[in-house]
This record gives sequence, structure tokens and C-alpha cells, in this order.
Amino acid sequence: MTVSNDKYPAPRLFINGQWRDGGDGVCAIVRDPATGEVLAEVPRASRQDLDDALDACEAAFEHWRRKPAIDRAATLQRAAVLLRERAAALGRLMTMEQGKTLVESTSEFLHSAEAFDWYAAEALRANGRVIPARLPGARQLVIMEPLGPVVALTPWNFPAALPARKIAGALAAGCSVVLKPSEETPASAIALAQALADAGLPAGVLNIVFGEPAEVSTHLIRSNVTRKVTFTGSTPVGREIARLAAESPKPCTLELGGHAPVLVFNDADIDKAVVTCVQGKTRNAGQVCTSPTRFFVQDGIYDAFVSAFAQAMDKVVVGSGLDPASEMGALANSRRVDAMEELVSDAVAHGGQLLAGGFRPHPRGNFWRPSLVSEVPDAAKAMEVEPFGPLVLVRRFSTLEEGLAQANRLPYGLAAYAFTSSAATAVTVCDELQAGGIGINSFAVSQIEAPFGGIKNSGYGNEGGHEGLAAFMHPKYVHHVS
Repeated sequence: MTVSNDKYPAPRLFINGQWRDGGDGVCAIVRDPATGEVLAEVPRASRQDLDDALDACEAAFEHWRRKPAIDRAATLQRAAVLLRERAAALGRLMTMEQGKTLVESTSEFLHSAEAFDWYAAEALRANGRVIPARLPGARQLVIMEPLGPVVALTPWNFPAALPARKIAGALAAGCSVVLKPSEETPASAIALAQALADAGLPAGVLNIVFGEPAEVSTHLIRSNVTRKVTFTGSTPVGREIARLAAESPKPCTLELGGHAPVLVFNDADIDKAVVTCVQGKTRNAGQVCTSPTRFFVQDGIYDAFVSAFAQAMDKVVVGSGLDPASEMGALANSRRVDAMEELVSDAVAHGGQLLAGGFRPHPRGNFWRPSLVSEVPDAAKAMEVEPFGPLVLVRRFSTLEEGLAQANRLPYGLAAYAFTSSAATAVTVCDELQAGGIGINSFAVSQIEAPFGGIKNSGYGNEGGHEGLAAFMHPKYVHHVS
């Protein structure tokens, strides 16, 4: 096997401030999604590597939790500066391993820097409180303290932003971290660790390991060292993570799958809505848990909206993420392309009308034309299973009540959207849509200053906002009687 190391760095484990080769061979091969070229081999952490990471994390926590918040914040801020300086070069590495466009990859590292800055400032606001005492001369206090060593598990779709949110929140709170990123996109997470190390983060506060996901996750979560688990990924895996954590028990933050509905009302601005919908659906080739997928369009504008949407999807330029002309890059892996083929074929077999895309545009690479299928019945698999790709499913509705019923039909609740110019309609859908994040005339429901998380089968807990810092802390009550 030929491995190309001239542009893409060889992945390594990061344990106790040192880069090391895994002690158990190779666990994965990194390929360029646009070409299929082998970029690197990913080392597999041995049981000893995992235990070393946990030991380092535990020892570092005792030092890091006592460091003043202003000092922890300064380290995060220095790392943010370095990420901004390196964003262009790191963005290229992300595109090589994940497939998204350079614009998206570079922006993701800038958003990661923003997460570090946000939590650096939030660390200074981890305030407790004084409760009016029951007795004269007594004091009743609430002190916010870090939970302890954290196990963070992240996927391949946002290989820098998702680890950055978990790392930044944990470190700001005073926790230490063992991170297991996706083996398919290791360079992005490694870049975060390097920036933090260069910013002066003490050894052991952040550790990175790779390996067979189920084996590594089980070992890390069951360890007596671990005090908190934070996971982003699919609902089935999230259930298993929750089960493992419950054995101890240990608190979890679970950001799981979604199947986001979009209600498009008769009073929506069709032209603006179509532009927004194309951008929202093709972002990261639809490989986003909050990606808009089930579009329910009101009768009065159904034909006009669907026609304009399909035409706009057909105009999207699909190509290598390294090509500045590309508006949508390759899907991250061949599994997603296979899934697109299966879901589109099934939707058409159930009576759906394929109006845009639905095929591989290039002979090699994980490319797929963004697809739109109209009149898709509930029986189609794609209406039940999150496509996690550039697939739009469109149905019509008549009344507000009917639209809400269709939008809330599935047991997911990560994000939901509506397009309307009516303030009254906007208020109603905000009240009635069952999701952790609601976008009105927008798909931006994951900003660092606001809480982000799901309900129902989309998980529990939050990242972002002050809730994201609180997730890594516990309130200690002190009753002092003099």
C-alpha cells in the first residue's frame, strides 16, 4: 500500500503532552474523498496507551482545576490566535480528509477559534451564589466546580468544530479531556491539540487516542477515572454510550441524529427561500445533523417553489473541495454515496418524482449530485431514516395544523425550520415545533453563544451558551455555621 505523506501529516496519538505511535498497529486508512488516494494510516491505541491517556488526564486534572480561571482563559485565547493564523493551511488538510470545500473547511477552523474565545470569556463568568442564610451568622454558598476528567467522542462531519466545542467548554470549566475523534478525519483534531500545546496547555490536560470506536469508547467510559462523557453521533450509538455511562453512573451530553423538517408557508418569499434552502442543504454536502431534509410546502406556492428549488439544485457546482469553483465537495466516504443511491431509488420506487440530481457526476471520488424528490410518501425509507447527505424530500400541506403534524411526526427533535413573512405564524411554529433549535427564515441554529442540543431521540444536554460551560461543572453547596 502506498501512503502519501508529502502533504498530509502522519497521524499520531497525543498522550501526556507527547506525540506517540500507537502500540497496537493500524486501525484505519485515511483517504481523500475526492480521489480515493491513500493519505495516511491511523495508529491504533493499545490498552496501555488508553490507560496512559486516562492516567495523564487524571493527574493533570488535579493541577488544571486549581489554575485560576483567568489563566485557563488565557491559554484558550492564545490557542484561538494560533488557529486563526493557521486556518488557511489547516483548512486544506480538512478538505483533503473530509471532502468539504476550502471555504467551509477554513471557516470551520475560524469557528473553532471562536469557540475557544467564547469559552475563555465564559470561564470568567462561572459564578456561584450566596443563599440567604437560615441562621444568624451562617453562610449558605453555591460554588461551581469542574466535574473531572472528560471523555469526548466526535464524528467526521465537522472534525474541528465539534471537538473544539467539547474541548473548549471542558477546559474552561477546569476539566481535563481524553478525546477520541473520528479515525477518518484525524488531522483536524490533531491540529487543535497542537494549537493548545503551542499555547502552553499543560501536559495531560488534553489527550487524543484513536482505535476501534466501540473498544476505545467502552474502555474509556468504564474507567473509574472518567467523570463525564460527551458524544456527538448517531442515535443508535448514542443509546449505547448512555447505557455504558449509566453503569457507574456518569453524566452525559448526547448530541444525536436528526431529520429536520422545513415548513414553507404561502406567504414566504420564494426567491429568498430557495437561495437559503440550496445553501442550507448543500452545506457540507448535507452531512449535518441539523440539515434541512423533509420540506413541507403549502399548497398555494407548492408548484412554484418546488420548480425553482429543483432548478437551483441542478445549478450547484459539484467538484473537488480544493477547487475554488466548487460549491459542494465530495461526500466524506463511499458509504454515504451508497446510502444516497439506495434512498433515492427507494423514494422513486414508492412513487416519488426525481426532479433534480440522483446520480454520481464523476467516475471516481465520493461525489453525488444534490437531489430533490417530490411527493415522497411516508412509506419511503428516506422519510424515516436520516439521509445525512444532499437529499431533499418534498411534500405538500394545506393547513398550519397539518404542516405541524407532519413536521413533528418523527421521534427526532434536533432542529426544525419555517419560512414565513407572518409574525403570528412564526410565533405559532416556534411554540409548536418539537425541536431543540428552531430557525425562522434561516438554518443557523448552532451559534456558540446559544445552547445547542436536541430532544426526544436527538439526545439531551447542551453545547454552546452558558449551558455549555455548566455541562462540565457541578454546584457544590456549602453551609457554614460560625
